[in-house]
This record gives sequence, structure tokens and C-alpha cells, in this order.
Amino acid sequence: MDRRQFLAASSIGLTAVMAGCTGSPLSSDDSGSEPNDEPASDSNASAADGEITVSASGEVEAEPDQAVVSVGVEASGESADAVTEALSSGADGLRAAFDDLGIPEENVEEGQYRVYPARGRNADGFEGRHSFRVTVTEVDRVGEVIDAAVEAGADDVGHVSFTVTEETRSELRKDAIDAALSNADDEASHIADNREVELEGTTAVTTGDVQVHSVRRETAATDDAASGGAPPTEIDAEPVSVSASVTVTYAFAT
Repeated sequence: MDRRQFLAASSIGLTAVMAGCTGSPLSSDDSGSEPNDEPASDSNASAADGEITVSASGEVEAEPDQAVVSVGVEASGESADAVTEALSSGADGLRAAFDDLGIPEENVEEGQYRVYPARGRNADGFEGRHSFRVTVTEVDRVGEVIDAAVEAGADDVGHVSFTVTEETRSELRKDAIDAALSNADDEASHIADNREVELEGTTAVTTGDVQVHSVRRETAATDDAASGGAPPTEIDAEPVSVSASVTVTYAFAT
């Protein structure tokens, strides 16, 4: 990862737990119950006087190390068979281009394939579309892949999603959780100082959803690109972010 940035948001809860008839500066027992005759050691079974619950979030950013390019071919004709044949020929041309670029077969996934009656009031014949999802592990080659696909006959260039590999995603997930936990610790310490109590440790931790926020860029094929008259395609990728949330409960003593 080339860069990371930690961002935070948090919300805070504070509760006090009573043990027997022991008092706490943050809560009181007004139930009117009579004191019992149990030994003091039994009524003070817990050294902590209460709990502080904090909900916090953390976010990390990293440069994308993977991109998914959506490209395809379109065709129209008088019959469904003619469209099917045109789509097959166009798809073969794209597969050959991907192979020439050194893209592994497992990184080329079939996308949408449709052949349907032409639409429109005066439309006649049939239309069709055959698309592919191409995973590019070198994000600086995205423009090269798009240009090669267009030159090979692609007339349907959809979008590019910049994201991260599973390995990087796993690492960022841990970093995001660490950031959320750190923010929770800071908030709990601030509350404890403000209330003049001392944190005794963590009693519970719950993690929320961890989300990966990919960056999507819309693209389009042009006649100049298909004829080789356009400059090389360049697409700038922004950092990918991963966020996590946690809820942590801390025991405190006065």
C-alpha cells in the first residue's frame, strides 16, 4: 500500500452497574429495597463500579492493486442467427486481443449475452450484446487494455472498477478494525477522564460490517479510438477505502 489515511467517527454510551447497595457517582438505587445481612464481600463481588460503552468506526485507504474492465461487442441484423454469428466473431476477436495482452484466461469472465428483437417504433430485425469482465492486476495497464479491446472491435466499453485483491483486502480489513478499536479506546479514555473514573479493562467487543469501497469510472468507445487516431486512453485511479465499526464495553472503577 502506498498510502493510508485513518478517519474516524464515534458514538458513546455510559452505564453504571450496581453491586448490592454500593453507591456509584454515575447512578443510584432508588428502589427502596431493604439492606440484607449478606457479608460485605459478597455484595461487592465485582471490583468495577460500572461500564462505559463506545461505538466507533475506522477507515483506511490504499492505492488499488486490481481493476475490472467491462467491454463487449454489439451487433444487429435481419435475423437472430445473423446477430449470433456477428457476436461470436466479435467475441473471438476480443479473446484474441486479451490473449495478446498476456491476460490469463481465468481473468476473463463472460458477462452479459443477449439476442433480442430490435426495439423502436420502426425497428426491424434483431440486436445483440456480448460482454466480458476483464480483471487487470496491473492497474496502470487499464488504458492499454481498453485501447486494445476497441481496436479488436469492442463497441461497448462500459466501466472500470478499481479495487484491491483478496490478500490486500484481508490486510486492510484488519487495519480498519484496528483503527476503529483505537478510536474507541481514545473516546473511552476521554469519557473516563471527564467523569473522573478509572478504566479497568474491556468486558465486551462487537465488530460490525467491514466494507470495501471500490472506485468506479465510466468509459466509452470512440470511432477515433477504433481507428487508432485517438491518443492512448488514460484513467486515473483514486484510493480504495475500507471501513469497519466496533462497539466496545469498558469496565470502570471510581
